[in-house]
Amino acid sequence: MKNLPSRVRVVEVGPRDGLQNEPCPVSVETKVTLIEALVDAGVQAVECGSFVSAKRIPQMADTAAVFQRLRRKPDVSYTALVPNLRGLEAAVACGVEEIAVFASASESFSQSNIQCSISESLRRLGEVTERATAVQIRVRGYVSCVLGCPFQGEIAPSAVASVAKELLAMGCYEISLGDTIGVGTALKTRAMLEQVAQGAPMERLAVHFHDTWGQALANVLIALQAGIATVDASVAGLGGCPYAPGATGNLATEDLVYLLNGMDIETGIDLEKLAAAGRAISHALGREPVSRAAAAIAAKGAL
Repeated sequence: MKNLPSRVRVVEVGPRDGLQNEPCPVSVETKVTLIEALVDAGVQAVECGSFVSAKRIPQMADTAAVFQRLRRKPDVSYTALVPNLRGLEAAVACGVEEIAVFASASESFSQSNIQCSISESLRRLGEVTERATAVQIRVRGYVSCVLGCPFQGEIAPSAVASVAKELLAMGCYEISLGDTIGVGTALKTRAMLEQVAQGAPMERLAVHFHDTWGQALANVLIALQAGIATVDASVAGLGGCPYAPGATGNLATEDLVYLLNGMDIETGIDLEKLAAAGRAISHALGREPVSRAAAAIAAKGAL
């Protein structure tokens, strides 16, 4: 295939996006063990938690403790989601060197998730980004609901492009485009990316697909063909947005790496070690990994 990247940067979001909706507490030790296993497998960018309200996302209440316990490697990005200046202050106190901020392409989702309009959320994020940049913290931006909203249905690609352009303008080094409820399909993904690319360089875009309708890998392929070289994924397919009814897990990192390996696209990730990390966290949560690749590896090992 033409125009495919030779290497893809995989951003592992399992420890944050994957665990944030778990109903039972996951210990700091379990989270740290997961993050370090992912890094040992070759993952070089891990979203380790979020500095959000403990009342709204109880599972992330111990993010500071997780960062304090981590044995950080110099060539790995250990990031955290930050919604506001208070969250940024907590991140700075923990020595976080990269944060993620988020806005929605859907007015309805923005109101439901953070109780404010898109324009107001961008104003707040501008303050966070300015302060973070001043203390030399890198900022990554998320746009949620890029292919559909649980409240208002389809989202116009122009709305996604507008939010992405503003996040870039305020200083985000990269924008991750998230299909928060996993409703996107290949042609809609292509149309959205083409619109966003009119105002944002493709090399500064990433994609983040949930797999609610089983379309995540197809959408990844479209993104790769468009020139995207950064993909978010969650080990064992963990995750689901707590403010998006019906959203199931993220694209499983194991399935993504298997796809990329089969296309001779480098990731630097050892699939066997990655699958072992997925099995371990799934066991800790009392269930099997969602990943098809992980299941195939386990079946092969049982022969």
